[in-house]
Amino acid sequence: MRSIWRTLPAPTLRAILLVCLADMLIAMSFGALAVGGGLPWWVPCLISLAVFAGASQFVFLGLVLGGGGLLAAGLAALLVNLRLVPLGYAVGDLLEPRRTRFLGAHLITDESVAFALQSDPRHRQAVYWSSGVLLFALWNLGTLVGALGGRAIDDVGAFGLDAAFPAVLLALVMPSLRERRVAVAGLVGAAIAVATTPLLPAGVPVLLALSATVLTLGRRPERTRSR
Repeated sequence: MRSIWRTLPAPTLRAILLVCLADMLIAMSFGALAVGGGLPWWVPCLISLAVFAGASQFVFLGLVLGGGGLLAAGLAALLVNLRLVPLGYAVGDLLEPRRTRFLGAHLITDESVAFALQSDPRHRQAVYWSSGVLLFALWNLGTLVGALGGRAIDDVGAFGLDAAFPAVLLALVMPSLRERRVAVAGLVGAAIAVATTPLLPAGVPVLLALSATVLTLGRRPERTRSR
């Protein structure tokens, strides 16, 4: 790993480090929220190790703490994580050597893929692995610190940590809303969630909204007919 870091340009290293440190703070809020909501400290740590996907982790946690069932929370998190499938195809050639491909696939995140694809082709593999490994390490460290710290906090809401869940999700989707079809899909999902929340059990409105969003995004825009 040390040799990989030496081959990367200094600006790239600084950018990777800053993003990973920022994500570590988010992971701390995830751990603190989970423990503050009544979960044992090891549960958020296990989730971060096994899932390693911030958006889906917050969706899962929000639904579980909000009274939704584990099945609904798991399905909602799975739907959120479907976005990683095309990202995997985009960096599939970087997951070498073959014996480490499973680990490389586990390190697929929005950040690691973005860093890799925006880098010089000569450095893409090194950028992908270095950013992925560092982010995995700091994300899990942040979760552990937040979980242990959350045990000493009586009310996580007093520190504003309960706002981390909607804030993180909003930050993730804001750049994508510049595209018209993404914005329409988001509005459709939001409308369904608002309309069904008073009527359905916790977790179900989120599943319906996510499903509608995926279906809306999956529809190909009609081509304008030539006159």
